[in-house]
Amino acid sequence: MNTEKNYKVVSLKDAGRCEFHDELNLTGCEMSINSLPSGISVPFVHSHKQNEELYIVLEGAGKAYIDGDEFEIKKGDILRLNPAAKRCFSASKDKGIKFICIQTKANSLEQFSMNDGVINDEKPSWL
Repeated sequence: MNTEKNYKVVSLKDAGRCEFHDELNLTGCEMSINSLPSGISVPFVHSHKQNEELYIVLEGAGKAYIDGDEFEIKKGDILRLNPAAKRCFSASKDKGIKFICIQTKANSLEQFSMNDGVINDEKPSWL
């Protein structure tokens, strides 16, 4: 009998950067939550060989550096970057920034919710 569950739950740690690949046994993406205090920057510019990234700004404001362009980002902004994009982020001088970064292999999505989702004939207690 298979006792392994089809899900895993972890709790967020109060840290500057939390990666979830190992904790959640991720197989199709990488995810991290990142917090930069006011006036602090990621200390390097980076790009990827094959992974695109999706950034979702949860709190605060700051700047993005992407391929030589520098621009303001703030809570609610969502950025998608090609693997080759050279990127770096900083928090504004008066407030920090908190963002989610999701990484996945570019062009690997074969289906999305409308084509991949299946309605099942079971219900939770609240339905």
